[in-house]
Amino acid sequence: MSNDDKVRENRLRRAAARQGLALSRSRRRDPRALDFGRYWLSRDGVMESDPAGISLDEVETFLLGTPTAGVPT
Repeated sequence: MSNDDKVRENRLRRAAARQGLALSRSRRRDPRALDFGRYWLSRDGVMESDPAGISLDEVETFLLGTPTAGVPT
């Protein structure tokens, strides 16, 4: 994970907390695993996102409404 992705993940984690959600990341280290690099949003232990997990781009869209990844600044 690049430093930019880590910063983005932390920013989205704080945005989720402001909305009463918890952002968790898959702990899998095997790139061939189905849930490698996936994220989940939950509220009080109840999943708000797809149980199979979502990408960081999808987390951003869910929380902010518009993705900013890849947008030149």
